[in-house]
Amino acid sequence: MFAMHPLFVFVAAAGVSVLAPLTLGVPAGPGPCLAPQQWEGRWVLYDHSTGRNSRAAVSYDGLNQRIRVLQQHKKHTPCQKFFEYIYLYQSMVVFQIDQKTKECSKIAMTEAWDPFDIPDNSTFEDQYFIGGPGDNVEVQEWSDRKPARQHETWVGVYTLKDCYPVQETYTRNSSVTTSTRFFNLQLGISDPSIFIPPSTCQSARPEMMVESDC
Repeated sequence: MFAMHPLFVFVAAAGVSVLAPLTLGVPAGPGPCLAPQQWEGRWVLYDHSTGRNSRAAVSYDGLNQRIRVLQQHKKHTPCQKFFEYIYLYQSMVVFQIDQKTKECSKIAMTEAWDPFDIPDNSTFEDQYFIGGPGDNVEVQEWSDRKPARQHETWVGVYTLKDCYPVQETYTRNSSVTTSTRFFNLQLGISDPSIFIPPSTCQSARPEMMVESDC
């Protein structure tokens, strides 16, 4: 899960079609599965407060508590800037790099590391298939809902077979804040050097750069 990113984490708002739900409220197996700790892929982060989608290539290194996010260019947004973000949670800093100019910002983080996984104390919500006959994936849905609290603040959907993240949604004050869909995931980190900030970050500015020139 995550928190700090101007981007990140899925559910009804993401438009996932669900077929053949199994019995609700019956945990399948002894507990949550163990999610992969290193993977690369893509995600779409939807910020419900702004109504904006952010598409990015993502490299996730849970072993070393770091994430690299490379925003994808959109031709229909001429004023938009596109950034690379390197989140280093062991150092509690995030680097924001302009993909075009290579200008760099270095910002201290206050949010603690929150991995993309299913915490052991999570509540089982449902098990179902995404897709249709002959072309579907079985997933489980978990949340942080507890008997003493009616509403959850996190809902995670993970594949049943290999425990890949499919969707995560975070809420705050009973309103959805971020909803993230994950796809095209591959195990491992192809190039660990992507977590090393470029040389332009040696003279990084201390504040975030704006996302648009307009």
